[in-house]
Amino acid sequence: MAKLYFSYAAMNAGKSTILLQASYNYRERGMHTLLFTSSLYAGDESGHISSRIGVHSQAELYGADDDLFARIEALHAAEPAACVFVDEAQFLTPDQVWQLARVADRMKIPVLCYGLRTDFRGDLFPGSATLLAIADSLREVRTICHCGAKATMVARLDSHGDVATEGAQVDIEKSVYVSLCRKHWEDETGRWPV
Repeated sequence: MAKLYFSYAAMNAGKSTILLQASYNYRERGMHTLLFTSSLYAGDESGHISSRIGVHSQAELYGADDDLFARIEALHAAEPAACVFVDEAQFLTPDQVWQLARVADRMKIPVLCYGLRTDFRGDLFPGSATLLAIADSLREVRTICHCGAKATMVARLDSHGDVATEGAQVDIEKSVYVSLCRKHWEDETGRWPV
């Protein structure tokens, strides 16, 4: 039975690397995979997923207005897909998460989503919240804080290197984020989430 999977972590845990390795495993066995990533990362309008260790692959782009069930259905009709992979899944809309669940339930294609659970304020992303609510399987990918403890939170640094506590939920410049354990996130932000 096909399932909807959600693997989540703080920044720099290797989510994209794991996604690319899993897709490679399918392709190595002669199976076609569909890869999607957020159009927020498409500076040149072409989609690709890359990891910090140098692994990369072409990917379809998705935006907030896309019907992912319809897109996957059309792509699958052209070339049958054994699995669908979604990077940056925190940027999915709740409707898109349900569309991906329909891909698993009705098209019988496994859908593996990878993304952040929370933003720099400690709040769930809408896509992540819906994935946490309806995914068949949840997996935490672990990374560590500078203290060696498990990092579960993300802090955003401003242009001066100070931890930001306000601002838009989405800022795609990866270089301004740091993964922290909950204790150090609280120490750095100086606040308790409400």
